[in-house]
Amino acid sequence: MKKSTRIGLILAIILVAALAALAEWLVIREDDITKNPSGLITSVKMGGAFNLIDHKGNAVTEKNFLGNYVLVFFGYTFCPDACPTALADVALVLDELGRDSLAVTPIMITIDPERDTPDVLSEYITLFHDRIIGLTGTENQIKDVAEKYRVFYRRVDDQEYSFYLMDHTSFIYLVDPKGSVISLFRYGTSPSEIADEIRKHMKG
Repeated sequence: MKKSTRIGLILAIILVAALAALAEWLVIREDDITKNPSGLITSVKMGGAFNLIDHKGNAVTEKNFLGNYVLVFFGYTFCPDACPTALADVALVLDELGRDSLAVTPIMITIDPERDTPDVLSEYITLFHDRIIGLTGTENQIKDVAEKYRVFYRRVDDQEYSFYLMDHTSFIYLVDPKGSVISLFRYGTSPSEIADEIRKHMKG
């Protein structure tokens, strides 16, 4: 084997290993969450500081939401299935909580900032509930917050269409009033189960 070929092979192996390590770090695995209905986090630290723009055009950080429980979902407005389903479930959670919902702030952070401007987000989220807050930002800002929440996403182009879709994980995160992620809900968790988990934390 030529020296140049051997070096190329070694570099390729290193690259594959690095990408695999990154994927393992970035994406939440089943081993990282318990098997109860809510998927309570046990071994992975996630969440943290961010600087984004809300659907009204205001600059916000994680500090704007301290003092309330926060339901966080990562999605995008062109999403054909998981996102509208999850947001509809979040709206049902608020209804299920009744007056307790006043202590809960629901947020959707876009993973498609190229298309999801504040105006687009504003029009979209009001279809589900008037208390849902949409957040967007630059590509780097979205990448940063997604990494902190261990969210996988990628753009998927299809030459048959004039638009693109986004692959992404679809967990809903529960953040406590101090800003720590305390529960993780799998896609398809019922609104009543999510509401029960929130009430459990509210009661301490």
